[in-house]
Amino acid sequence: MFPLVKNALSSLPTQSIQQTTRQIHQKRTPDFHDKYGNAALASGVTFCVATWTYTATQIGIEWNLSPVGRVTPKAWRAQ
Repeated sequence: MFPLVKNALSSLPTQSIQQTTRQIHQKRTPDFHDKYGNAALASGVTFCVATWTYTATQIGIEWNLSPVGRVTPKAWRAQ
């Protein structure tokens, strides 16, 4: 470590920095995400799955099913 950086770090009051860091990371009261985070995630997933299930089953999309047995080739004519 460089002597200048070492001297600068040793002159800092490390104990007050550590206490401040601890205080910053402690939550005093639960916020919105603590209270409703899992419920919001679960309701969003439920809505998304329900919407895609309805879309896939009710609006008549053709899902690239195999044409084997349904499509017959036209006769080839030589010119």
